[in-house]
Order: sequence, then structure tokens, then C-alpha cells
Amino acid sequence: MTDSTAPITQDVMTIPRKLPEGPTNLVGLTRDKLREVLIAHGTPEKQARMRVNQIWQWVYQWGVRDFADMTNLSKAYRAELAENFVIEIPEMVSKQVSADGTRKYLVRIAGGHEVEVVYIPETDRGTLCISSQVGCTLTCSFCHTGTQKLVRNLTAGEIVGQVMMARDDLGEWPEPGQGTGDNGPRLLSNIVLMGMGEPLYNFDNVRDAMKIAMDGEGISLSRRRITLSTSGVVPEIAKTAEEIGCMLAVSFHATTDEVRDKLVPINKKWNIATLLDALREYPKASNSERITFEYVMLKDVNDSDEDARRLVQLIKGIPAKINLIPFNEWPGAPHQRSDWDRIEKFADIVYKAGYASPIRTPRGEDIMAACGQLKSATERARKSRKQIEAEAGMG
Repeated sequence: MTDSTAPITQDVMTIPRKLPEGPTNLVGLTRDKLREVLIAHGTPEKQARMRVNQIWQWVYQWGVRDFADMTNLSKAYRAELAENFVIEIPEMVSKQVSADGTRKYLVRIAGGHEVEVVYIPETDRGTLCISSQVGCTLTCSFCHTGTQKLVRNLTAGEIVGQVMMARDDLGEWPEPGQGTGDNGPRLLSNIVLMGMGEPLYNFDNVRDAMKIAMDGEGISLSRRRITLSTSGVVPEIAKTAEEIGCMLAVSFHATTDEVRDKLVPINKKWNIATLLDALREYPKASNSERITFEYVMLKDVNDSDEDARRLVQLIKGIPAKINLIPFNEWPGAPHQRSDWDRIEKFADIVYKAGYASPIRTPRGEDIMAACGQLKSATERARKSRKQIEAEAGMG
């Protein structure tokens, strides 16, 4: 177990990043903001709404990055746009493909920071796991990502840009004139905000990015195909229902405050009872079908039959599904994965109580892409370089 005096997650006040001088990036602007910047750069107000629609479709429906290709705009207007604006998404630095087809991307954003993005293909869907922060302020003891300090929040453009980058890689932008459904099932059909960071500590940018992803004239993913995962930032849960309305997943992981305080230290601020009260209100507010409870299976920590029974009692009355996650180990991890028969017994108790309790198949473990294993490669390299120097007697 980790030290019970692990720091409580601080309330993060995001210091706005000083935007680079030069042209404005249109990616990540909501329709209203896009209208504002177009008018500010000389687009007549009467035309602004139509221009927003036209540019929006080029960028988010067809994946076009060059104003010169926006053929339903006049040449003069295209030149004006190119002078004042850019359409830029984060840069893919590297891509690893797992034996099971999982793709892990290392993505560079402004300032040279890096985040990881994971694409998981399945027979009936393709899920993209995206990041909302560089690093993470949460100090959850079972998560490798949380051992990297928070660097900054991602902008809305950097969040939706991860979706656009994956669509580039999957070759999934339709040809102009072709509907989005014409190519058969979508390769990228679902988004989960389960990558690096706590999405609800970056609420406004996450909301704006998801509004863009859900917009019917662009990427056009339904709110039911977007799942936001939180460790339990209670004040923002009701806001998520009102302003985003996507599906909700909660990193639950324990059935007593004593254990959850150690595993998920944010619990010291908003304990299990407080969190469950907020969740009971959520389905009513956003009309979501079920809340997903994520539960990482840690040997001799939270995997007993008593835990399973307590879990079932705690979530009574909440439409729920329980995702059991076999712990994904990493070098130096303080926990071990529960034995397989223990996980199955736990799942059985939950299932018999009437809840779906799928055991999540670890994906992409061979490329460190599994849940809780994300950490930017530069951080890993930095550590190993230090180790190498120490071993060589240079440290």
C-alpha cells in the first residue's frame, strides 16, 4: 500500500497559456468563437453565419487543412483567411502498433510537451482514448500516468485535434460529396476521455472540444459514444450533465473510504458517500443510460468477496455497469494484479446482483498502452537516461 499521507489533489487554477503571436488556429473554436474571430478580421456580419458553416464543414467534415482547397469560398476570401488563420492539429511524433491492433500515438503539442493517445479497434467499434492534460495532478497509487507531474491543461483545439489526428492516420475523412456513413462502419466510432489527466480539472476546454466532436455537421459523434472518466471531482459532475451530456465513467476502485483514500487520494476531499450522491443525480440530468464504475483489481487490496458485496450495496439505485480492470503492472508498481479466479469470483457476485460486470481485456500491454500505463515517452527516457548514468558511475 502507498503512504496514507499521499497529498490530496490540489485545486488546480489553470494559468492561461500565453498564446503564440501570429495567426489564430481555428481548430478548437466553438461556432460562436469562430464567428467572433471571422468578424474581427473583416468578415461582414451578415455573411458570418454562412462562413462559419462553410469553414466548419471543410475542417471537421472533410478534414481539410488548407484554405486554398475550400472551393465554395471566393479566391479573395480564401487568401484573406490564409493570411489571418491556420488550421493546425497536434503533431504525431511516433506510432506503435500492438500485436492486438491497438495503436499508441505520441503526440506533440505547443510548447514541445507530449501526450499519449490510444486507438483500440474492436469488431463492432473503434475507440479512441484521448488525453486532457499533460501529466496529472491526481496521485492514484495504481496509475503510472499519475507519477508524472501536471504540466498544463490542453486547449480545446489540442483535445479535438487528437481525434482529427487519429482520423488522418486511419484515413477516415470522407471524400467531398460522400456522406460520413458511406464507407461502412466508422473506424473511429467512440471517444473515451481516459488518457492522461483528470478531464474535470480542465472542464471548459473538454466541453468545447466535445461539443465540436458531437456537432452534426462535422465529426458527428453522438453524445452516447463519448465517455468522460473522472476520479470524482464532485462539483463538476452536475455541470458535465448540463453542458456536455455525454456518458460518465467513474474511477471508483474501492468500497471503503479508508482504502479509497489511499488508492484515489481525491477521496479525502469528496468521499464515497458524497460522490455517490452526485452520481445518483447524473442519469436524471443528462438522460444517460448507465454510469460505468471502473474498478481496478488489486491483489489483497480491494478484491475480496466482501468488497464485491459492499460495491453492490453502495451503488444500489444507480443505473450502472461495473468495468473490472485487471491491474496493468509497470516497473516498480506498488501493487499486483489480482489472481484470475479471484477476479472471476468478484465479477460473479456483481453479475448475480444484476449488474453487467465485464472484465476488461488488457489491450496494448506490449506497447505500454493499457489503462494507467500512459506516460509520455520523454518522461520515461529521462528516467532511463538517469539510471544509465548512475549505472555507469556518471551520476
